[in-house]
Amino acid sequence: MDNILSEVELRMMTAIEDLEKRFVNIRAGRANPAILDGVMVSYYGVDTPLRQLANISVPEARQLWIKPYDRSCLANIEKAIYESNLGLTPNNNGEAIILNIPSLTEETRREYVKQVRAMAEECRIALRNIRQDANNSIKKLELPEDDIKSGMEEVQEFIDKYNKIVDEKLKVKETELMSV
Repeated sequence: MDNILSEVELRMMTAIEDLEKRFVNIRAGRANPAILDGVMVSYYGVDTPLRQLANISVPEARQLWIKPYDRSCLANIEKAIYESNLGLTPNNNGEAIILNIPSLTEETRREYVKQVRAMAEECRIALRNIRQDANNSIKKLELPEDDIKSGMEEVQEFIDKYNKIVDEKLKVKETELMSV
């Protein structure tokens, strides 16, 4: 029973971490180097994460500065950013790439809030699936009925706790997106 409960909590924490990673990729009008995490650059024929090829800094609130360790890959980095569908246009000055983050319109903000809510709901569904799996595992154990019931109650406490965390993270992200 303890193994099942510890696995449930671990899987639920993983679902929350995944949600946080997905939230980071939704930009809120401020420059955040994490929006480039998914960008892969062709470097000597091998797709390499951008973070391994360049130093990414935030000189201003709405600007990212990407300075590659090897200047020969500057054009490849520019091409990868352009093809990544981030909605950002890279400016190559010969030494670094400058990304200007445009401010968000009200319509765009509302669209991002819808995306964030959908992500939160997907996380809640994942949590419910974890609960379902745990309850099925507990039922399969040959334990007294009271132990099975208390185990299922503990799983429910976990889901209540993690649903509350999802709601808090959603509220923070919505506030961040809607603030101008």
